[in-house]
Amino acid sequence: MTGTDIIPAATEREIAALARRHKRAGGVGLQLLNVLGAQAENLLERLPDRVKIRLEAATERALETAMRAAASSRTVVPDQKGWLNTVLTTAMGAAGGAGGLPTAMAELPVTTTVLLRAIQGIAAEYGYDPAEPEIAKECLMVFGSAGPLETDDGADMAFLSARVTLTGATVHGVIARVAPRLATVLGQKLAAQTVPILGAAAGAATNYAYTSYYQEMAHVHFGLKRLAEQSGTPREALIAQLREALR
Repeated sequence: MTGTDIIPAATEREIAALARRHKRAGGVGLQLLNVLGAQAENLLERLPDRVKIRLEAATERALETAMRAAASSRTVVPDQKGWLNTVLTTAMGAAGGAGGLPTAMAELPVTTTVLLRAIQGIAAEYGYDPAEPEIAKECLMVFGSAGPLETDDGADMAFLSARVTLTGATVHGVIARVAPRLATVLGQKLAAQTVPILGAAAGAATNYAYTSYYQEMAHVHFGLKRLAEQSGTPREALIAQLREALR
C-alpha cells in the first residue's frame, strides 16, 4: 500500500498546500540568482581562504549567540509578521553589503538571530512553545535545509526526516550538527553580498531571499509536525506524500 492510499483527502490537501510553500521557498533562490546574474557562479570560491576556514566556527558561534538572544528577546519583543521580518533583514543585508565583506561578516550573527526568531514565531503559530527544549531543537533544524541557492531538494527532504533523530540530543549537539551545512549556505550569502558593483542591492536581495526561504521552510517543517499529530499519520508517510506532490 502506498502513502497515497492510506492518507485521507483532507490530509492530501494540507500536503498540497505545504508543497506550494516548499516550491515558493525554492523560487526566491531563483529570483536572487537572476539579480546576481553570471557573477553568482561558484560563489563560495569568491571568499578569501581565511574566511572559508573560519566560516564553520563563526556559524556555530552565530547560532549559539542567536539561541541566547532569541530566547531572551521573546519575553520582551513579540513575534513579528513574516513580511516585517523580511523587511528588517533586507535592510540589514543592504547595510551589510554596502561595506563589503567586513560589514557582511559583522551583520551575519544579527541576521541569524532575526531568522531564528522568525522560525520560533512560526513554531508558535502552529501551537508549539519555542522555549521547550525539543521545539528549540526543531527550530534549529530548520537551518539544516539546503538554502535558497541549492537547486537539489534532496537536502531539504533529508532535513525534514532528520527531526526523528533529535531525541536525546542537546541543543548544543544540534547546533554542532547544523553548523556545517549552514556554514555553506551562509558562505554563499556572504559571497553574494560582496559581488562587485551590486553591493548594497546584492545584500538586500540576498537577505530577502534567505528570510523568505527559511520562513517558508519553517512552515513546511512545523506544518508537517502538526499534521502528523492531528491526522495520526506517521510523519514518514507525510514526507513521502510531500515528495510525490513536489514531483
